[in-house]
Amino acid sequence: MKLWLRSRDPGLLALFGIIVAFTVYYGSLTLNIHHGLGTAAYDSGLYDQGVWLLSRFRSPFVTTMGRNLLGDHASFILLLLVPLYWFAPGAWILFWSQAAVIGLGAIPVYLYAREALRSSKLALFFGVAYLVHPAVLGALLENYHPDSFLGLFVPIALWAALSRRWGWYTCAVVGALLVKEDVALVIVPLGLWVAARRDRRIGVVTAGAAVLTTVIAMFVVMRSLIGVPTRNAWRIPFGGPSGFLSAVFTRPRDVASYFTSEGRPWYLLQMMFPMGFQFLRRPGVAVVSALVLFTNVFSTYWYQFHVEYHYSIVAVPALVFGTIWATSHLPPTGWRGRRIALIGVMAATGVSAFLWSPIPLGRSFPTFWAPDHPVAVAAREAVAEIPESAVVAAHFRLTPHLAYRDEIYQFPTPFRAVLYGVGLELEGTRLAERAERVEFLVLQRGLSQEASDDFVVIKDAFDEYFSNEYWIVWQRDRLTALPPLP
Repeated sequence: MKLWLRSRDPGLLALFGIIVAFTVYYGSLTLNIHHGLGTAAYDSGLYDQGVWLLSRFRSPFVTTMGRNLLGDHASFILLLLVPLYWFAPGAWILFWSQAAVIGLGAIPVYLYAREALRSSKLALFFGVAYLVHPAVLGALLENYHPDSFLGLFVPIALWAALSRRWGWYTCAVVGALLVKEDVALVIVPLGLWVAARRDRRIGVVTAGAAVLTTVIAMFVVMRSLIGVPTRNAWRIPFGGPSGFLSAVFTRPRDVASYFTSEGRPWYLLQMMFPMGFQFLRRPGVAVVSALVLFTNVFSTYWYQFHVEYHYSIVAVPALVFGTIWATSHLPPTGWRGRRIALIGVMAATGVSAFLWSPIPLGRSFPTFWAPDHPVAVAAREAVAEIPESAVVAAHFRLTPHLAYRDEIYQFPTPFRAVLYGVGLELEGTRLAERAERVEFLVLQRGLSQEASDDFVVIKDAFDEYFSNEYWIVWQRDRLTALPPLP
């Protein structure tokens, strides 16, 4: 064993150990947050219910959001998780797999840095720097999203493209395109880079395949499942594409003001500062992320241009690889050389991780209830009283803990639809047939004013079934008609 270890790259072995520790720590942390009621229907419960339905060979119509799972986003990569639900279904599958795939993304970073910088120590640093980037850890701690797979596939694709390993490249590109319909925003630029710097045919095929996959995902798969190719056209500012183009020529100051509003420049700073801006010295690789960063700051959707949400993880790999690429082309010494540049990257990584990444002892480490918090313990007691196949409407923090059933709703849906369906056409209406099927409610003992107003309308049709200090389970009284909406 000692001889085998000596024959291996010690830096890579150290990285494997770091990845295992990273996966165990953050997999456990996010699962504990979940058990402490720190997750919600959006976006943990909906994926858990959808993949569970797929594992039972049922249509993945997710009742917490009122849409087909694969129509909401064409995330066919989730099929990889289905077999785990056959043997040991549980939220652990989502949170541990998310931590694992993101952690494994450090390996291609290491491999390229070792090759480009000819140093295992520097390669190990860049592997760790990738893992502690604010956008990487932000995505990991933001409930669950299949975008986490991009934290593995995009680094593999970049490493393979830079190193001309076309088998690995093909597998990574295919894997990335299965994650989501908008991955073309990074795969098309990657294909163009490959066409210009490595192999024209492979690059053109990559870009073409990415565009074709997006078209099929949106206009065939998603439109057939939810009726529209995308639900996000409203995120284009100034009223849509034509309105934006008109504003560029007629209201240029408003357009400029828009791109500097709501912290958008700060978002770009947080994305780029961890690499000390060194990729700007030779930006050919980092520019692969330019389209993603532009669309994030272009969007009207607040979450897209804040580093702690999952929309940004896809942009990080090219920034890290671009930094390695740029510094590898610098002279070894001198004040403008590689050594000074790398010291700057190390300092920037440490400062940004402390300030903005959810790391232990860092300033952005989240506060959360532990699984043994009295409210969480009481919630599990209430959930245990619900029959496995019952139709339930529950507080949004409890819906992820009731996900393994055909129908689970986020109260007040279906009695008054909120955040349900494809658009806003159902908002505020009663889903009559679904409301009649609800057998149990699980609500806080102390309701918010809005929840109280909704519950008062239907209270006469429910009897108290179970209660504790924090939660009440209500059972439908079939002898009493469900009162109409006022």
